[in-house]
Amino acid sequence: MDKVKLGRTGLDVPVLSLGGLFVSSIGAELEQAREAVTHAVASGLDYIDTAPGYGNSEDVLGKILPDVSEPYIISTKLGKKENFNPQSLDDLKACFEGSLKRLGRDSVDILFIHEPERPGQYDWWSDQLNVEGPVLDYCQSLKEQGVIKAIGLGGTTAYEMARMLDTGKFDVVLTAFQFNLFHREAVDSVFVAAKKHDVGVVLGSPLHQGTFSAAYDCINDDSTFWLNPIRKQQFKDLYAVSKDSGISVPEMAMRFTMFNENVHTTLTGSKSAEEVDLNIQSWKNGPLSEDIMTRIDEIAERVPYRPSEEGICLGWRLRAPEGYKGPGHA
Repeated sequence: MDKVKLGRTGLDVPVLSLGGLFVSSIGAELEQAREAVTHAVASGLDYIDTAPGYGNSEDVLGKILPDVSEPYIISTKLGKKENFNPQSLDDLKACFEGSLKRLGRDSVDILFIHEPERPGQYDWWSDQLNVEGPVLDYCQSLKEQGVIKAIGLGGTTAYEMARMLDTGKFDVVLTAFQFNLFHREAVDSVFVAAKKHDVGVVLGSPLHQGTFSAAYDCINDDSTFWLNPIRKQQFKDLYAVSKDSGISVPEMAMRFTMFNENVHTTLTGSKSAEEVDLNIQSWKNGPLSEDIMTRIDEIAERVPYRPSEEGICLGWRLRAPEGYKGPGHA
């Protein structure tokens, strides 16, 4: 597995890495998760990302990683769903120390501030304009102590994340939902700011929460009546590219992101050893051809920004289109 420098962190990361959400009980039983993680690290996917908000992911990894003999890089995040005040130093300490305890570690390589651009979810900043607050002071103190090596931002928007990166205060960015087969908002926002400040770029959710996990039959029937008509045609044409090329939609999605020059490492949601191998094979198959890239880019350009009625986790709805609840819902 090829390695690259993760920006100014100095960390060498594989171009393909392991996201921790689906090794939790959300996606896998413990033994299946154990096989996935140990096989991934042994195969060179030796960077693992997790978070307190990813179900019991940290607990699961804490049971698995002591048995991993190969060296690995690990990141987690500040932020949890309940009884957490982002402006409280005591709560910040309790959150991070809880992560260390669950992971069975006394340090991590990267600590991300989770959803830093969503004050309605986590009100991190005492001064949002200048991106200042107790959380940044705490992260900087951990870095000075050597408890973490890098401070990161992990979020799901484009332009506010870029503005935060332009402060020069962050070493890594984890961006999700803003760069994939259809969505390109990160190109002129997050990627530009990251390059300017030598920030490492971790690409999350290359399959866009299942949107590109398969060619969905519902695209061709009335169950997706709520889907933007141009978006629906995009899916049909993307599926035609898949059929013509003999490359599955998920493989196209993986190869599209992992070989992009702006992305240092792409997180996979592999929840089994078999899925790890499928993603490794996608990497071995190399970059997509110029012809395929041209067709994909033409399809993406038709809807350069996400329609307002489309939930950010579109893949959830394509798997169960009858569950659509209207704009603003996943």
